[in-house]
Amino acid sequence: MSRIALVRRPSPRLAEGLVSHIDRVPVDIGLALRQWDEHVAALRDAGWEIVEVDPAPDCPDSVFVEDTMVVYRDTAVIARPGAAERRAEIPAAAAAVTALGYRVVPIDAPGTLDGGDVLKVGDTVYVGHTVRTNLDGIAQLRAALEPLGAAVVAVPVSAVLHLKSAVTALPDGTVIGWEPAVDDTSLFPRFLSMPEERGAHVVLLGDDRVLLAAGCPRSERLLRSTGLQPVVVDISEFEKLEGCVTCLSVRLREAPGA
Repeated sequence: MSRIALVRRPSPRLAEGLVSHIDRVPVDIGLALRQWDEHVAALRDAGWEIVEVDPAPDCPDSVFVEDTMVVYRDTAVIARPGAAERRAEIPAAAAAVTALGYRVVPIDAPGTLDGGDVLKVGDTVYVGHTVRTNLDGIAQLRAALEPLGAAVVAVPVSAVLHLKSAVTALPDGTVIGWEPAVDDTSLFPRFLSMPEERGAHVVLLGDDRVLLAAGCPRSERLLRSTGLQPVVVDISEFEKLEGCVTCLSVRLREAPGA
């Protein structure tokens, strides 16, 4: 099975990226570029083939490529970002996933959907109802994915930007989260509260490895105690823009056209 990670090089205007739930602080562009390279190297070292989406130098947030789409089986639902400033990021991302052989379904107005609001756990697709993803966007995602066998579950999110700013999932399907940012833990059949906010964000790399941001040692120890092997990367400059490890790639388990 092919394992492809779509990534996108940071814009030189990265420091102008949007922030909504945190205070703006200066971003070190040079450091951000080095951190992005190290993040991509971690994916490659874990066996992922890297495919770069064409850069978008005039789009400050374009490095957060996860927000451009939701991929389920052989279908890529192309997002319509809730922030109008980000919609110019979409065409090149759609072209990249189309070139890999995916069937493409767009989210149309008045729907809005950010990929960072979508957490897939097996055939359950949790979708955050947030400032960036509205009910019409959730309904369109449901219409696209439920015929393919997915169960789409809407999740209220009020304390953070995206659903995956609050929760992600482990390989066994356990949803992990930073509980102060989770509106309703009862929506998840298995929920594990993490001791640090950064520790709520993991990317499944395959086997027992998970990508984890630096700066959450208690969460790292907790994950190791479950038998997982955290691969730690420093993404401090992207965290200044409400980014986390999930935001910086789109992981494709299969490439239908490969």
